[in-house]
Amino acid sequence: MVPSRDLVRDDIVLSARTWVVKVGTSVLTGTDGRLDPARIAHLAEQISAVMDSGRKVALVSSGAVGAGLGQLGLTRRPDNLRQLQAAAAVGQAYLIRAYDEGLKSHGRHAAQLLLTHEDFDSRLRYLNMRNTVTALFEYDAVPIINENDTISVDEIKFGDNDRLAAMVTNLIQTPLLVILSVVDGLYRADPGPGGSGDIVRLVPHLDEEILALAGSSRSAGGTGGMQSKLQAARLVTQAGGSVVIASGKKPEPLTRILAGEQVGTLFLARGRTHGARKRWIGLTARPRGHYVVDAGARRALETGTKSLLAIGIVDVLGDFDKGDVVGIRDAEGHEFARGLTNFATPDARQIQGLRTEQARLALGAVLDDEVVHKDNLVLLA
Repeated sequence: MVPSRDLVRDDIVLSARTWVVKVGTSVLTGTDGRLDPARIAHLAEQISAVMDSGRKVALVSSGAVGAGLGQLGLTRRPDNLRQLQAAAAVGQAYLIRAYDEGLKSHGRHAAQLLLTHEDFDSRLRYLNMRNTVTALFEYDAVPIINENDTISVDEIKFGDNDRLAAMVTNLIQTPLLVILSVVDGLYRADPGPGGSGDIVRLVPHLDEEILALAGSSRSAGGTGGMQSKLQAARLVTQAGGSVVIASGKKPEPLTRILAGEQVGTLFLARGRTHGARKRWIGLTARPRGHYVVDAGARRALETGTKSLLAIGIVDVLGDFDKGDVVGIRDAEGHEFARGLTNFATPDARQIQGLRTEQARLALGAVLDDEVVHKDNLVLLA
């Protein structure tokens, strides 16, 4: 029996000419926590099948530590950060070789990109990343992207590749992110040990009610759970992309998604599609500090036609320079916008709460009347 096609999924999936696929450690490893070469080969075959349809694919892959466990003869994941970094360093070489061998059997190459948050915070490095990925697509190669666990201390302790996958999706302005996990999608209730339950097939709007369904579970070998996957989905849908969360342990997940089958949970795009520059400002670079503004300033900024002026600022938080990305919060602490600041922290504190004429007098020759210009401002959904 031929599975029925879903018209909404057809519209989303078939229109996406570039996919970002994220695969977690637990999908790639066996019960012993070590990398399973058969699963790598199956994933490479799936990626190649999607590319045979004329699409480009970038893969965000965990699994370096799991690969390192097998190579170093370790029986369990280390708790010590130094040993984790060593396992990642050894495992990354094995992981990329496994992908390259799997893709070579289908006439394609794997290309390794190891990234940290700093690569996304720097506008120049951000653009260089995008140019590299674009060039790899031209060569019909598959970018294999991973967190640089050997040097990114915070991420190996607390982070996950779900957010990295969302940032990569926004980097290359891709309309579809596919997150392959060990679960079949987002459940309406905890499915329990057996893993069966009622799956939410379509999420038109990722709100707090949907986030509450995630619980706090984590996979045994990885660092993220459904909560981190939903946060990644929100980051992508805010930027105008769609997300599918599905099981990577079931046979042929990518080709079934490509065929329009109701695989996993589909999250629909809800935000306005921003250009690359505004995606970087609002959804990628980490704020160096924050402006706290009054209610009138928030109302003005939320029209999308006003700039942030000094008179609306009630507090300046953090240490930043002119041109840095800053967050904009209301008095209750809710961050509702981000933008590029025209003032460094000392000058911003000196003019906060002042009218434009007073700010000019306070600083002497002020080059900018706007603290954050509307053209450099992004509202957060």
